[in-house]
Formats: sequence, C-alpha cells, structure tokens
Amino acid sequence: MTDHETALAALARDEPIVFPTETFYGLGARALRASAVDAVAKLKGRDADKPIALIVRDVAMLMRVVARVPAPAERLIARFWPGPLTLVLPARAGLPAPLTGGGEWIGVRVSSHPIAQALVAALDEPITATSANPGGAEPAIDLAAARDYFGARVGAYVDGGTLAGGLGSTVVLVADDAARVIRRGATPIDALEQVLGATPIHT
Repeated sequence: MTDHETALAALARDEPIVFPTETFYGLGARALRASAVDAVAKLKGRDADKPIALIVRDVAMLMRVVARVPAPAERLIARFWPGPLTLVLPARAGLPAPLTGGGEWIGVRVSSHPIAQALVAALDEPITATSANPGGAEPAIDLAAARDYFGARVGAYVDGGTLAGGLGSTVVLVADDAARVIRRGATPIDALEQVLGATPIHT
C-alpha cells in the first residue's frame, strides 16, 4: 500500500498517524471518535485543559464541529483558508473533551498542504492537527524526528519530505464583535487586521 492508503487504514482503525502540514508534521486522528482523540492526547502527554486543533476539508465540514461561524470569521475564512490560520470558534456540543480542553471553543483550519487536504477529503471527516511531538519537545519537520518521538505507537507515517518549520499557524479566537490572537504564527496579524476592518483584534 502507499503511504496514503496505509494512513487511511490506520485512521479507520482509530489509530493516530503522522502527516505533513504547511509548517510541521501533524499528529492526526479521527476527530469525532473519542478513543482516537484520547490516543493523540496520550501521545502528546497533553494536559486535559489544553485543547487539540483540527483540520477540515471545507466550510461544510467545519459546520460538523462548530455551533456557528461569527461574521468576522467568515471574512477570515474567505481570505486565508486554506492556509496556516487556525480559527477558534464556538464548539458544537458533544465533541470529544480533549478537542475543547473542557471549554466551549474549538480550533479549526483548512490546510493548504496537498497531502493533508487529500487525507481529510478521502476520510470525509475532520482530523486532529496538533504538532507531532510530545509536550515540550520541538515539533517534527521530518519523519525521522517524528519516528524518534513515537515509534510504533503511531499507526502510519506519511512522508512529505523535510518541511519548512518556522512559525506554526496563527491562532485567533473570533467572536461576533471582536477577535483575540491566542498565538502569533505564519499568518501576519496586520493581514488579519486588514480583513477584519472595524472589528477589533486584541493581541
């Protein structure tokens, strides 16, 4: 089987995979399956209150994990997706707890990496997109680093070569009347401000 087929088979078994994104390798699993998300949280050594972001295929898939999309977020989606911008939006009820960290918000983006896009499209479900490293370690930019971290505890490794690294995705919480930068990243804040216009963005 190809890397792609092996990864889809692992995801179908609710096993986590390592796959490439725009900046770092990600640790992916079926985001709507509690056991699969729990496996990712365990691999990361993640605190229960620290949420896990997702990748979706498009806005239609986004609506499977969010309760609604505030108007300022619609403008950001139209301009910056696909790309390294994670929007933190009101979460739909009933999602696996590690995705929201026990809160009411969920971080989501559409990746511009063709392999990440293809996996989500073929699976037809959102997948987790937290960086492929244990908590406190450097995110992996190649498969060798990811294998050193996780070894056989991951169901499949999808080779995307050596990635750019640098800054991860910019993370922005978006409400109806304002936005707040949670993490600066690859999408510049001034570019967000231009699109948001009169909607204030707090940094």
